[in-house]
Amino acid sequence: MFPPLVPGRVHRWGGAALVLARRADLDRVASRSLLLTPAERQVLDGLPARRRAEWAAGRVLAKQLVAGVTGERPSGVEILPRADGSPRLSVPGLRISLSHTAAHIAAATASGPVGVDVCETSSAPAVLRAADHVLHPAERRLAGTDPERLAAAWALKEAAVKAVRGGLAGEAPRRVRILGLTPPLLDGGHRALVRTSGTAVVALVLAPPTAGTR
Repeated sequence: MFPPLVPGRVHRWGGAALVLARRADLDRVASRSLLLTPAERQVLDGLPARRRAEWAAGRVLAKQLVAGVTGERPSGVEILPRADGSPRLSVPGLRISLSHTAAHIAAATASGPVGVDVCETSSAPAVLRAADHVLHPAERRLAGTDPERLAAAWALKEAAVKAVRGGLAGEAPRRVRILGLTPPLLDGGHRALVRTSGTAVVALVLAPPTAGTR
């Protein structure tokens, strides 16, 4: 239904760069944590044990992506959390977004507000359970019951609120409306891309320049 995304390849769209990787491939690299800065290691050490592997793997993927875009050394790129939990990139003029599942990690970077999310089609039942809190009735009708469309709707909504530095709790999901899935269309001047890779659906959202600046 949605065009495919090749894992490990940097895809460029609308001024953004996007990469998806399999957790199994990244965990072997991230387990050595050779690319993490001292400040990043300090954050990593303070995380619950169950979150450390995915956090380190996400940083490694994002550093490799930014290095490929800018020519910086991956070890010279630092990504630390802001007070609201969103990632802050040390490279001037660029922003970063990350997403994790048990099987995949996605990273995206752009000069303006950007959000990325990856959702497994196996998560469709969970999306249905949470739909009343996250999706507008019209968005639910767009998604239907097809697992891939449900995963796409969830990923689009999550990527959109990340781009404006919000979260799925509270009113943030209502600020950006999904108007279409094929092709992906959002209101408010947001631009969106949806791709699939095996069991994963990836959404990339670019918000207007004034969004996500707080």
